[in-house]
Amino acid sequence: MSLLEIKNLHVEVAGRQILNGLTLTVEKGQVAAIMGPNGSGKSTLAYVLSGKPGYEVTAGEVLFNGVNVLEMEADERAAKGLFLAFQYPMEIPGVPTFTFLRTALNAQRKARGESELSTPEFMKRVRDAAAKLHIDQDMLRRAVNVGFSGGEKKRNEILQMAILEPKLAVLDETDSGLDIDALKLVADGVNRLRSPERAMVVITHYQRLLNYIVPDVVHVLSKGRVVKSGGKELALELEARGYAEFTGKDEAA
Repeated sequence: MSLLEIKNLHVEVAGRQILNGLTLTVEKGQVAAIMGPNGSGKSTLAYVLSGKPGYEVTAGEVLFNGVNVLEMEADERAAKGLFLAFQYPMEIPGVPTFTFLRTALNAQRKARGESELSTPEFMKRVRDAAAKLHIDQDMLRRAVNVGFSGGEKKRNEILQMAILEPKLAVLDETDSGLDIDALKLVADGVNRLRSPERAMVVITHYQRLLNYIVPDVVHVLSKGRVVKSGGKELALELEARGYAEFTGKDEAA
């Protein structure tokens, strides 16, 4: 059984069809890159998987470990092991990052019927993870993402992923707004979390991220469906040729 199976998924946003029969499979341990032109449905796919409101599924199903996640609330999906790293991480004024992480982890543990971590246990876990991601202790005391640079926000997202240990991590344009040094740090954090039991869906418009997070498979989206799949070399072909063959448009126009 595949970890994630998306079958004939149709999604509308504000009455407009965005996903149009999308079918996709992701296996345990796999890093799958999702590429495509603007408006192809990449971020819509991420939001539908995470349960963001406002996205109406009109047909199809999404099976996560054999269970239809479309019937679950967003917090239920998270407790089952589904994680979304946002393109533009939210700021949460007044809530220290340390407190946010502990609350999120213990809420998920409680939902799974597990005991909450004690403060010493949690402190050790978060400090070990933060050190590997080059996140200093001061950042953990600051309000979530408030006053953070673009690179700090993305590293904070990867820290959340390290603490929550999801089965499936969806990274929505993680490279957006990052300079090359920040990109390398974030990619290093993602690569540390690769595991035979964890799959990752890496959504990106450009090939450069995939120089650092090397995918096992690349899927191309256009007009709301997968139009081509291949190995990591497909990303290089897209970088060289663009998406014109899939959109029917001259990319230079």
